[in-house]
Amino acid sequence: MLIDRSHRPWLIFSVSALAVSGIGYAVYDSLSVGGPSGGSLFGLIYGSVGYAFMVFAGLLGLRKKFPIWRVGRTTTWMRGHLWLGLLSFPLILFHAAFSLGAGALTRTLMVLFIVVVVSGLLGAVFQHFIPRLMTERVQLETIYEQIDAVRLQLLEEAEKIVADLCSALEGDISFIGEEQRTVAASAGTRGGLTVASGLGADDRTSDIVGEFFQTELRPFLLQTRGRCPLADKDQASGMFGQLRVEIPRNLWPKLADLESLCDEKRGLDRQRRMHHLLHGWLLVHIPISYALLALAAIHAIFALRY
Repeated sequence: MLIDRSHRPWLIFSVSALAVSGIGYAVYDSLSVGGPSGGSLFGLIYGSVGYAFMVFAGLLGLRKKFPIWRVGRTTTWMRGHLWLGLLSFPLILFHAAFSLGAGALTRTLMVLFIVVVVSGLLGAVFQHFIPRLMTERVQLETIYEQIDAVRLQLLEEAEKIVADLCSALEGDISFIGEEQRTVAASAGTRGGLTVASGLGADDRTSDIVGEFFQTELRPFLLQTRGRCPLADKDQASGMFGQLRVEIPRNLWPKLADLESLCDEKRGLDRQRRMHHLLHGWLLVHIPISYALLALAAIHAIFALRY
């Protein structure tokens, strides 16, 4: 959710409501003989309004689950979720007289509330900045659910390129240039010259490429967690630079293709990490929010009844 000018009315309302509530609390505090209390009239008003805002914020989940309900626009609910949910925190603090409470339940409620508010603010920051960063830093962004399939496609492409590269290094004339073709054709007419040497073929270099694929490139393309040397662009550049020393210049485009695949894989990894940041906070925020609402209802029932 992008925090833009459309949030201005909610910001103005929230700041105004907080100012009025703060002034009211200051007057209430100065007039209370025994000090502010959650069980007093003003304490109950703050608690009721704060809990109502919490319930409204919690209803966003239902609104998203049933989009066909014509109960306001989803964007309006999301803005209300952010600002009213945030406003509920100082109202509950006024209700509790800035105390964590004397009992285990009230203390648990305040701790859960703090976790919900902090996780919600982090989520708002992530949702504001990460989509923009993803657009800037992930050039070939794909649908998140298809990342694993794309990763396997990259592996298939790499296997084909490496197979072609090894074939060329072992003497396949399909990958040679005109100059090499001419030299290879004269094999047998010059002392010690063979077709393979005329092509610049080298079984040892082919083995180096095959080992690089099996020990470095393939694990990196299959990797979903952990770190590989190819995950670092500078390290990858150094490793491909060493391969260029071993491989004939006319085969360097094949190495460039492999480097390109590594770049795409790093982009997929970057997208995955950003996606986890963008949505991972919900794993904390949502369950604790519902637990908070349930425990707050229990607290209200016991407080009013006993």
